[in-house]
Amino acid sequence: MGAAVQAYQAAVDDFDREVARLLGINATDARCLEILIQEASGVTPRELADRLGLTTGSATTMLDRLEKVGYVTRSAHPSDRRKLLVHATPTARERAFELIGPLVDEGQRTLLSRYSAKQLELITEFLTRAAELQREHVARLRGM
Repeated sequence: MGAAVQAYQAAVDDFDREVARLLGINATDARCLEILIQEASGVTPRELADRLGLTTGSATTMLDRLEKVGYVTRSAHPSDRRKLLVHATPTARERAFELIGPLVDEGQRTLLSRYSAKQLELITEFLTRAAELQREHVARLRGM
């Protein structure tokens, strides 16, 4: 099981690296875009910094880069004038989906169709718990 998880993680890392390359950004910038695409209502720069393990200064520099290439916008927070919200642009969403769409489509067609609903529930539970464990240990390493 450990070897299979390691091989899967390596394949995901390789795919993510190629997506970042094709988008013309680095891996951290790509992870930022992933967060912003998932969080359609926007995220504050502070939240991004915390989720990515960056200082606020580094997050600002990253957002400046992403804004310059047209992948993010910043706007006033609707309820707190002191804060900004960051959003992925339609261009960023379109470019990302062009690159990841074929993987998602093929995964649905060739992987999900192979398993019963009960099996998919078990796989989802395993992956959810594995992700929680991973996040706990990311926090541990960031604290070192």
